[in-house]
Amino acid sequence: MRRLVLFAFAAALLGGVSLAKAEEIAPPEAHWSFQGAFGTFDRAALRRGFQIYKDVCAACHSMNQMHYRNLAAIGFSENEIKAVAASVQVPAEPDDDGNIKDRPGRPSDRFKPPFPNPQAARAANNGALPPDLSVMVKARKGGADYVHALLTGFGEPPADIKLQEGMNYNKFFPGHQIAMPPPLADGTVTYTDGTNATLDQESRDVTTFLAWTAEPELEERHFMGVKTILFLIVLSAMLYAVKRKVWASAH
Repeated sequence: MRRLVLFAFAAALLGGVSLAKAEEIAPPEAHWSFQGAFGTFDRAALRRGFQIYKDVCAACHSMNQMHYRNLAAIGFSENEIKAVAASVQVPAEPDDDGNIKDRPGRPSDRFKPPFPNPQAARAANNGALPPDLSVMVKARKGGADYVHALLTGFGEPPADIKLQEGMNYNKFFPGHQIAMPPPLADGTVTYTDGTNATLDQESRDVTTFLAWTAEPELEERHFMGVKTILFLIVLSAMLYAVKRKVWASAH
């Protein structure tokens, strides 16, 4: 009898796990310029994506692995980088009396976090800790597709789903309940290059930027891979020619 109860419990547990997995919705596959062996980052999208991060995401999410000087890699000039860095106040080095005052940011500074510590971040977000976005695209299953789907997946919950207090419905988030409210909508920002700021466009741009911050060496790695393949092709052709030359007199 005891074995029967344990078997029934295990079957119910496995069934529950299967049901939970079945409820997860796979993000739709999007097409990205940086995918594939020859993929590169769209520089215009990167600049727009940084604008989204700076104007929207940076209010809650840190990016501790990035320095302002890194923006040079996506086309920002030295003066632009200095202006972006100087637009924030960061703690200066202690003075002779040990006091710490704020100073304008410098290109060598890391991106300024929105909160001084995790406790302050939780207190400002009803106990939820907004994750650092430095490597978010690499850290989530589905990568760029998942991040884009998450940003566009908010909506009204179905009638059979009761949201917990302070939660928002997102069909692509595991469990479909997320503490983050919808961060983007049509016209959230006004792009400096005149691009129409639709929800999908904003989501694609900031996802492209986050893909770059997670893997800034991607283009260099792709280029090195192509050179390696070409080298191996040429080497194989040369070895084949040498083999034919060496063995030609053996027949």
